[in-house]
Order: sequence, then C-alpha cells, then structure tokens
Amino acid sequence: MLKSINQNYQVEGACPQLTDYQQVEAVINQIKAKYGRIDILVNNAGLSAHESIFDYKVEDFDKVMALNVNAVFYGCKAVCPIMREQGSGVIINTSSMVSLYGQPAGVAYPTSKFAVNGLTKSLARELAPYNIRVNAVAPGVTNTDMVANLPEQMREGVKKTIPLGRIGEPVDVANAFVYLASDLASYVTGEILSVDGCARS
Repeated sequence: MLKSINQNYQVEGACPQLTDYQQVEAVINQIKAKYGRIDILVNNAGLSAHESIFDYKVEDFDKVMALNVNAVFYGCKAVCPIMREQGSGVIINTSSMVSLYGQPAGVAYPTSKFAVNGLTKSLARELAPYNIRVNAVAPGVTNTDMVANLPEQMREGVKKTIPLGRIGEPVDVANAFVYLASDLASYVTGEILSVDGCARS
C-alpha cells in the first residue's frame, strides 16, 4: 500500500501556468538542470463542469479544453526531449471513467478525457522506441472532499451502481499511479487503467 511521504523525502514545488507552454517548458528545464534527469511525469490538473449544452458558454468549454487537453500536451512536449536523451521515462496522464462512458451533461469534461486517452495511446506508440512508457489512469467516483459532501442518500445511490459496493478511496487511485510508474509495469504502455470498482454510468 502507498505510504505517506515522510522526512526521508525532499519535496519541492513549482507553480507554472499549465496553459502557458513557455512556463511549463521553463520549469521542466529547470528541474532537469537541477537533478540531471526527469524519470516520471504525471499530468493531473483538471477542470470539470456539468452544464447542459443549451447553457454551455463557449468560453467555458475552451477553458476546460485548455487545461484538460492542451496542458497535458504541453507537459508531454516539454519532457519528451529530456526522456529521449536519457533513454527512458514514464508519462502518466489522468483520464476518467467518463472518458469511456460519457456523462449526461457537461460535455467538455468527457470530451477532454476522450482526447487524453487518444493522446496517451498515440504517444505510447510514438515514444516506445525511446523506452518511454505512456499510460493513463481513469478513476471512477472517489471519496474526495466533493464526494464526501454529497448527501448520504446520493452517496448510497452511487454505491449501488458499483459492483465492488463502495466508493473508491484516494489511495486506490494513487496506487494505480505508483504501479504504472514502477518497474512492475515495465511492459505496460498505451493502457487506460480503470480504477472504478467496475462502475458504469
């Protein structure tokens, strides 16, 4: 099971504007300059929405696509030359169960995650000759703050749609990322790993 980060690890942060390629590239190059290599890239930022197509503003659709798709591409584009030069690397993108099933409103979010899946599978094929693996994790309903604040009746209704009979925990999703980043998945690339308790929409 994934353990918490403790005093044995040094953690640093950087906050580039993910929808600005120049900022993303600059930060990634700074990391490479400091540590000499970049082994793993996780693209995990995202924006969701639930408006009907009849109420959806064009600018709101564009915002979702900019962060959920463009920023993923920017991260990959900036890190790929580094990983190619060092002869290895792992890229893991965050998808969603709605990339497989769609959702009844808020069309930008599932559209963006369908795009992430396509990017993942295509880059996996393109980058395999350089020993760079590219996969994605597609979480289902997970016990985040947003889900925890749902009425209990609604949470129980969601549980009934999940064959494993429970809502996922953040550690369930985190463990999938750890697996794909590790040597245990050294022969796995181009996969969209569902972590949803076999949920269906």
